[in-house]
Amino acid sequence: MWWYHSLRGKKTPVWAFDSGPTCIYDEKPIDVLKEIAARIEHEFKQLPVAPATIGSQPGPHTLRGNNTNFYANATEQTFNITLLGQKVHITATTTTYTWNYGDGTTLGPTPSHGAPLPDDRIGEQTKTSHAYTTTGKYTITLTTHYTGTYTVNNGPTLPIPGQVNIPSPPLHLTVWRAITRNYADNCNQNPTGTGC
Repeated sequence: MWWYHSLRGKKTPVWAFDSGPTCIYDEKPIDVLKEIAARIEHEFKQLPVAPATIGSQPGPHTLRGNNTNFYANATEQTFNITLLGQKVHITATTTTYTWNYGDGTTLGPTPSHGAPLPDDRIGEQTKTSHAYTTTGKYTITLTTHYTGTYTVNNGPTLPIPGQVNIPSPPLHLTVWRAITRNYADNCNQNPTGTGC
């Protein structure tokens, strides 16, 4: 900028050169978009991303040796924050899921979140189902992996480096065994017979 001065009050001011050129900004003005890009991964990991919920069929009890269908309910989530004085819109999208079935067996990361089955298909093998080999009480855990995108002041959509890993509240499941026995007694003729 060049600086000039003149006496106040004259109809036709006469401007005299003072100094210049000088810069009224810092020598290296802050690149706000670059600063946001450098901080966005950290900000993304601080967001209150809601965890997925876990469902099972059957549940809360299942049978040893049978397929138990597990599925996750997760949604895309959006957040609006202010960063360095700029309006930043962030979208968190599910990408993969990591299952731990509580018996030492894990699945994932897998893109499949599973889905509920119709009642007449419960027991079928699915991409996220698991068959327990021993009875007992098990705790199933799930980690949902989210990636993100962001915009600054409604500008272009940009990817966020890295991902956030959100654990779900655990699901508790009891595995029982089923015993089948065949009896030949006629309970009408022998009410005290085995199986009557």
